[in-house]
Amino acid sequence: MRRILIVRLSAIGDVVMAAPVAQRLRDHYPGAHIAWLAQEAEAGLLGLHPALDEVIVWPRGRWRELRREGRRRTWLRELRALAAVLRSRRFDVAIDLQGLLKSAFWARLSGAPRRIGLGPREGSRLLVTRHVPRPPGDPGYGSEYRSLLDRLGVPPEPYRVEWALGPELKAGVAERIRENGVGGDYAVLCPFTTRPQKHWVEERWLELGRELERRTGLRPLVLGGPGDRIAARGLQAGGLPGLVGETTLAEAAAAIAGARLLVGVDTGLTHLGLSLGIPTVALFGSTRPYLEPGVPHARVLYRGLPCSPCRRRPVCGGSFDCMAQIRVDEVCATAVGVLGAR
Repeated sequence: MRRILIVRLSAIGDVVMAAPVAQRLRDHYPGAHIAWLAQEAEAGLLGLHPALDEVIVWPRGRWRELRREGRRRTWLRELRALAAVLRSRRFDVAIDLQGLLKSAFWARLSGAPRRIGLGPREGSRLLVTRHVPRPPGDPGYGSEYRSLLDRLGVPPEPYRVEWALGPELKAGVAERIRENGVGGDYAVLCPFTTRPQKHWVEERWLELGRELERRTGLRPLVLGGPGDRIAARGLQAGGLPGLVGETTLAEAAAAIAGARLLVGVDTGLTHLGLSLGIPTVALFGSTRPYLEPGVPHARVLYRGLPCSPCRRRPVCGGSFDCMAQIRVDEVCATAVGVLGAR
């Protein structure tokens, strides 16, 4: 393989878990040109990936606005322009790690003669030249991507990536953290997702922050995206400082890299903590992207009720028992354990 396109458009957590694929391809094909096609937010993080020669942006948000405003000609012109950019790279192979129609569509428009789809769905099988099934029931971190690499003849281990967080980025973020009243060692809390069934009980985050500081000496720092600002108000009013909605993904990564501990739900920032080697406690319920992080300094708390994982179709009437049954003292004890393992 001389010129490789990876297609994984979203979401942040999935991109983070797939990121080592590019590193393994780089190690196996050191002279290859490796590019990644992703949405705007994810592309910002991928700009820190040392194994990528190029990150190509799919401006989905802008195109949605253009269609909403009725500017279809502009949208079509930009779509054709992006397709032309992809074709100009003359990729030998496109690897669709998402397996959806929208991702396979771009793999096809790239003009790559070989197009490999991971577990293709939604009819995307028709747009790829080879499909690779997802491994059933493997609880390991990144298991489907590891399996794909193995089938491509690329050694899947070590499955990791060293994000290129420069000293200026780290120093700038550290100063902003201090300005928010968090000095010394700190623990990052990541409570927010786009789905309520993945959330933990809000009041328990307040209790957890206090208890973690008492037991470990780590000050709590809450992180989240722009869409989480309203949800964060209750935590801020309760005394939990944070930078919710005030960082780019790269800055959030730098904040996590400077932490001693991360506790979070199934959200991209939690997976980023694990990727950065930070002692991590993940709280899973309606979803379980992995149960075995593969490192001693990370643990998953998951109840595994008969209805779990329900994913997008909860049947509990909003009680979300799978998350409500996770206790503060259990999270604290697990956090102390992963700190010791690190």
